[in-house]
Amino acid sequence: MNIPTPTSAICPPQCNACGLRKTGAFMPVNAEELKFIEAFRTGTTAVKAGATILHEQKPNGKLFTLYSGWAFRYKTLSDGRRQILNFLLPGDFIGLQQKFADGPMHGIEAVTDTSLCVFPRKRLWELFRNFPNLGYDITWLAAREEGMVDDHLLTAGRRNATERVAMLLMHLFRRLERVGMAEGGLVEFPINQQHIADALGLSLVHTNKTLRRLRHLGLHEIQDGKLRLLNTRALERIADYYDTPPPQVPLL
Repeated sequence: MNIPTPTSAICPPQCNACGLRKTGAFMPVNAEELKFIEAFRTGTTAVKAGATILHEQKPNGKLFTLYSGWAFRYKTLSDGRRQILNFLLPGDFIGLQQKFADGPMHGIEAVTDTSLCVFPRKRLWELFRNFPNLGYDITWLAAREEGMVDDHLLTAGRRNATERVAMLLMHLFRRLERVGMAEGGLVEFPINQQHIADALGLSLVHTNKTLRRLRHLGLHEIQDGKLRLLNTRALERIADYYDTPPPQVPLL
C-alpha cells in the first residue's frame, strides 16, 4: 500500500502552491498574510537523512518550517549520550527557541531527506508588529510545543516502559493522521529502535523487548519502515492516552 503524503517532496517557490495548506489540517491565512509569509521567507533548503539542520550551541539566525520529511530535536551530554526531545513532522515550526538564547541549546537532525522553508530570525519582530494574527500563531505553536514537552516529561517520569512505547506510537500516529499521512492504520515510520530508546529514556535492549511484547499482543506491527496500529483502543488504554486535537493548527 502506498501511504498518502500531503505534499510533494520539495517546497514550491510560491506559498500559494503549498501542499500542506491544501490538506485542511492547517489554519487558513488571508491574501495579505500569505503575501507577507512569502516575502518573509528567504528560500528553501533540502537536508539529507542523517544530516544536521541546527547544531547545538551554534546559532545560525534562521527559522524553518518543515515541509516534508521527519527530523528530531535533541540534546547531548558531554559523554555523547543523547536525549531526543521531540520528533518533527511536516508543518512544524523549527528554531524559535534560539531567538531567546545566545544560541540553539539543542540540535536538530534529519531522520529522512527533508525539505524546509527558511525564514530570517532577525525579522521576527516585524512579523509580530505588522501581523499580530501571525504573531499569535507563533505564540500558539510555541505553547503547543511546550505542552508536548510536558507530556514527554510525564511519560519519562511516571510511565513504565510498556506505557512509554504505547504513548509514543499513539502520539506519532495521531500527528501523522492529522496531516493526511495515514491510511488504514498505516503510516510511514522511518525512526529506528535507537531513536525510540533515546526519546523515551530506555536502553536499546529494553526498547526491543517492549516493542516485541506489544507486537505479540497484536497491538502493532513495524515492517519495511511502516507502522500499522492493529488495536488503537488497547494502546490508548495502556498509555493512558487522551487527546483532543484542535481542528486546525497554524502554519507559517
